[in-house]
Order: sequence, then structure tokens, then C-alpha cells
Amino acid sequence: MHGKVFSYNYGKRIRSCVIVMAEEVVLLGFWASPFAMRVKVALAEKEIDYVSREQNLFNKSSLLLEMNPVYKKVPVLIHEGKPICESLIIIEYIDEVWKHKAPLFPSDPCERAHARFWADYVDKHIFPNARLLWAAKGERQEAAKKSLIESFKALEGELGDKPYFGGESFGLRDIALIPFFSFFYAFETLGRFSMEEECPEIVAWAKRCSQRETVSKSVVLDQHKAYEFVLELMAWHGVK
Repeated sequence: MHGKVFSYNYGKRIRSCVIVMAEEVVLLGFWASPFAMRVKVALAEKEIDYVSREQNLFNKSSLLLEMNPVYKKVPVLIHEGKPICESLIIIEYIDEVWKHKAPLFPSDPCERAHARFWADYVDKHIFPNARLLWAAKGERQEAAKKSLIESFKALEGELGDKPYFGGESFGLRDIALIPFFSFFYAFETLGRFSMEEECPEIVAWAKRCSQRETVSKSVVLDQHKAYEFVLELMAWHGVK
């Protein structure tokens, strides 16, 4: 096996790792991670061949710890031996490096900033409240459910009557949000509400996105399987 030893600097610490030369693009991910799903969708949109290295989040590999020593989380994209971390940063990197197909960001600077704002909104409002649906109980869980629904409604307002957040173009905002479609059943079951009743436009948008091959092969569309994972995660954290 031929390999390449490379080094990189995080702060003042120098680390090195061996990566197989044939694996020019490698994704360290986890099947149920919405953030890893984002990167998979972006890579699929750009038609980029890559090697997927599934990680065990309960027993993190030395490779993951080497590639992301700060957060020690997936996803990590390794391109020509260099790691890029954090899903939204990875998507921007992908769009900048592989410009030949399917732009993921608007061409207008103001529209790009607007797209980044809503992608960041997903990270700051959808994910934290979704996590509290299973991690919290009582009033905190009810507050998280209310905030989650309000956040989806805000996204409905941004979507309007457009097919995608960018109009006719599938892009950053869609990629940031669509992986959470995997967990709609979990949201409904744990939060005791109906996404269809509360946020019908988001549900319709998600179903439309799931018809894209780039999404269907990258996002977990079996929502019951995703729910089973959430139950396993709750058990692992001792949540009853």
C-alpha cells in the first residue's frame, strides 16, 4: 500500500498521519449525522468521487482525532491529505474547489451572505432544539418543541412559494436543512406534534428535495431507522 505522510499545524502542535494516495477525497462521517449528510449531498451535486470512512462516534478512531483534534467530530473532508472540518465550511470549500458543476452558492455577494445567514440559522435553531426534544423533559422539552416549530415556520417564511430556498436552484440553504428530514418522525414522536400540520410547506419542500438523486443517495430517508438511532443515543446518554 502506497501512502503519503503529511503534517499540519493546529496552534503550536504539529501532527502527522498516513493517507492512502489513491484516496484523494476522503470523508470521515457517520451514517446518522445530519452534518455528514450535508457533505455527502454537496459532493453528489458536484459529482465528486470520494472514499467514505464510516466512524464510530462512541469509540473515535485515531484518524478522526488526528484530522480534527479541536472538536473531534465528524464530518471531516480530507482532500489531498489536508483536513477541512465543520460541515458548512466544508460545503463552501467544495464549491470553491470544484467550480465546474452545480454552484451551491449564489453568484451575487448579497445573496451569498443571505444564504449563509439561513444556513447558520439552521445550526443555531433547528439542531439545538431538536436535540433538546430527546435530551430534556417537562417544561424544557415543551419549550424546545415550541422553539423548534417556530424555527421551522421562520424557514417556511424564507422559502415562500419557491421550489427551493434559492428559487429554481438547489443550494446551500437546502443542503443545510434537508438532512433533518431524516428526523421528522423522531421530532413528531418525541415532541408529540405533527410536522405536516405545523409546517406543511417545509414537509412539501423536503419531499421535493428527496426526489433528487443527490439527496436520496446521501440522506437517510428511512425516518424510522433514524428514530431507532435516536432511541439508542438516548439510552447511551441515560435518558429515559
